[in-house]
Amino acid sequence: MKKVLCLVICSAILAAAFCGCGNDYVQDGKLKVVATIFPEYDWVREIMGDAFEDADVVLLQYGGTDMHSYQPTAADIIKISDCDIFIYVGGVSDDWVKGALKEKKNKDMKEINLLQILGENALEEEIKEGMESEEQHDHGEEEPELDEHVWLSLRNAEVFCEKIAQALKEKDPENADKYEANFKSYAKKLSALEEKYAYAVQDGKDRVLVFADRFPFRYLADDYSLDYYAAFAGCSSETAASFETITKLAAKVDELGVRAVMTIEGSDCKLAETVIANTKTKDQKILTLDSMQSATTTKWKDATYLSIMEKNLDVLIEAMGKWWEE
Repeated sequence: MKKVLCLVICSAILAAAFCGCGNDYVQDGKLKVVATIFPEYDWVREIMGDAFEDADVVLLQYGGTDMHSYQPTAADIIKISDCDIFIYVGGVSDDWVKGALKEKKNKDMKEINLLQILGENALEEEIKEGMESEEQHDHGEEEPELDEHVWLSLRNAEVFCEKIAQALKEKDPENADKYEANFKSYAKKLSALEEKYAYAVQDGKDRVLVFADRFPFRYLADDYSLDYYAAFAGCSSETAASFETITKLAAKVDELGVRAVMTIEGSDCKLAETVIANTKTKDQKILTLDSMQSATTTKWKDATYLSIMEKNLDVLIEAMGKWWEE
């Protein structure tokens, strides 16, 4: 039903966009890149280097809108249609992309679909013990969905950046050497941070996280064999947890002796507070990991993918601090 609705909405937007704005495209000779989410945008910025200022690079989802609820405007559709490179995740939240690409104006557009790049290495969204399942709310039986949060693996990021560099070199051969050099330099930074993650978690005794929230970090957890319990799956649209879920999470906190209950950015922390209130000691911290599912204007300008992932590592180390002390 969601897929059908997305296609209908997209068709309507396309009709309005191309009938009313067909002559408004800017043909200025600039390389045009459209990225749906902040990590993609920042990877392009890093690989382009100085050439970024001379290009037209657009981040679609920058106003704080969560990627799972984003729908393109007519202006967004026009930007996509005319771009040279279009980068998107390719999961169920991007069902609108199919309609947007049907009538693209630039027939030579290079499409970069992150989930398609991963292929068989893409993970299915997981429903774990104690987690609120959308199937419990009479949504019917559907085929398993792929977990969309592929950018939260530093290993994946390096693969994606290589594909972006290849596309940039193909579309802008004059700067190909610059893009290759920038990619190699950035890949070293990604690898160095990935090594820090691996070192930081290697001696953790019970590498388990308890999230009183959605859990979009499955790719990161999979990279380092971390386990987790959460209130909702990463792509869940549910916002209210049942008392059963709350008590199960609180019991896990007690059983594991974790020192922190985790949330993701944008949380009001009320669910985490309720979970903590139902534990025996009631003294756990609330710590937040940034999933970069939405980007505010401030984050877009002042942060980078690497700086956010570095902060996430600091949070993980703090969450696992009790195990390190032991």
